[in-house]
Amino acid sequence: MSLATRLPKTIDERPSRSVAAPQHTQRVEHSAIRPVLDEVRRRLSESATTASLTDAALRVRVEMEIAEVLTEPEFQITGISREEIRSNIINEILGFGLLQDLLDDNEISEIMVNGANNVFIESHGVVTKLERTFDSDEQLIAVINRMVRSTGRRVDQTSPMVDARLPDGSRLNAVLPPLAVDGPSVTIRKFTANHLTVDRLVELGSLGPESAELLQMAVKYRLNILVSGGTGTGKTTLLNVLSSFIGRGERVITVEDAVELSLDLPNMIRLETRPANIEGVGQVSIRDLVRNALRMRPDRIVVGEVRGAEALDMLQAMNTGHEGSLSTLHANSPRDALSRLETMVLLGGVELPLKAIREQIASAIDLIVQVSRDANGSRFVSSISEITGLEGDVISTAELFHRRSFGESSAERSSLATPLVSTGIVCQSLRRMQDGY
Repeated sequence: MSLATRLPKTIDERPSRSVAAPQHTQRVEHSAIRPVLDEVRRRLSESATTASLTDAALRVRVEMEIAEVLTEPEFQITGISREEIRSNIINEILGFGLLQDLLDDNEISEIMVNGANNVFIESHGVVTKLERTFDSDEQLIAVINRMVRSTGRRVDQTSPMVDARLPDGSRLNAVLPPLAVDGPSVTIRKFTANHLTVDRLVELGSLGPESAELLQMAVKYRLNILVSGGTGTGKTTLLNVLSSFIGRGERVITVEDAVELSLDLPNMIRLETRPANIEGVGQVSIRDLVRNALRMRPDRIVVGEVRGAEALDMLQAMNTGHEGSLSTLHANSPRDALSRLETMVLLGGVELPLKAIREQIASAIDLIVQVSRDANGSRFVSSISEITGLEGDVISTAELFHRRSFGESSAERSSLATPLVSTGIVCQSLRRMQDGY
């Protein structure tokens, strides 16, 4: 039995495509419950006390109104149980409508809505279109507005895009027309409630024992680590695992666009960006937060994702007494990650020669951990590279661990078919730290 067969799960503990995804269908046709929903809403709006109720009291009130409306002959609905009616109406009034049961399902990792008539989910690495639709774009926009209000942000015609964090920790991105040509777009990335450990990643085959020990020692000895990978490859999940090696006595400050990290550290401050208000002022960017974090006496700074001009501030922090900092970056290979860092520094308007920027990168970053995702939806660490310095105008790297793909069959082509193994090169940065110089 191959390693790929024995260890089919991913870096965030999702099974591969060989596990059937659950089939979600719209349990109740929305038009069937519309009369009851409209009547409940009418009664609530006519009550002078509704606006002053707490969330718990409002829920009780809604359930009472539903029960009362369903006793009246003109609101009798055949073929649908009362529990289904109650659940759907509560989701419409207090929850997130047709998306609420998807958010409640722990088997679903991603929810994608491409206009009112196209709802997709990703479950166990498989993307599936659901047989459910919104009545109209207006109904979908109402759900989006309810979600955004719960985050303290806004989305409207003057600000038609939003990136926010839902109360359960899921990351929400929404785009309204006319920017979204085919109707309102919603993308919700959920995060597993069961935090993985490094031992579990080794068991799943996402890491090897030797590479896991290297990463643990790298964090302990305060090497600066950059986690690189494409969209949905498990960068944040791995960053959470690496952060578990940080000493309990260290002061850690996290900086994120929308909070996704869930670090279990006693002396930690989480900073999150803020968009501009309706007057176009008050924006706080990642770069602003990174700069401010330097004044907060951090032992380490964890930047959830480097996307722009804050790259230079992060590099300077790593070079000026904040060793052991961690971050992620979108790139398909370690070499691409270095190129992206250079580009982001240049886009920040800094007038530095390219060689000076590369010197900053070479002295700041110690390790690049590349994470990947194969066609089966499996997520894994594909390589670990050390930045060894600058040779001329080129940043030199040494690959410490890698996976080697081989074979022609789909099973053999799976990157999990070969383990993450050492190349035999010793990590010089770690050796210097262990030797005390």
